[in-house]
Amino acid sequence: MPRATNSPASRKRRKRILLRAKGFRGFRSKLYRYAKDAVYKARQYEYRDRKKRKGQFRRLWIQRISAAVRNEGITYSRFIEGLKAANIDLDRKVLADLAVVDAAAFSTIVEQAKGALEKKAA
Repeated sequence: MPRATNSPASRKRRKRILLRAKGFRGFRSKLYRYAKDAVYKARQYEYRDRKKRKGQFRRLWIQRISAAVRNEGITYSRFIEGLKAANIDLDRKVLADLAVVDAAAFSTIVEQAKGALEKKAA
């Protein structure tokens, strides 16, 4: 009885890996043995970095808000404290967008936060 290799499935499996490795440098895109490891590692990075992206965006929003509130004469931490005191529930993404797109509306929010801080201190 001849040896059965299941070659259509094997070829499909190898082809799928090599297609995913397209664009990798050197033999990592040409040879199955190395492409398999490269694709495996790439998928690990992909999964990890989907989680990291959320933190990176949060840091970006905080930087933008901080720069905008410093122009208004207040620090970022005092601004956030003022927002909580004024019961303004806007997330950092929306605040950063307002700071960039609509400076007048952002200035109004900063003034409300400052007022709430003054009430809190008194």
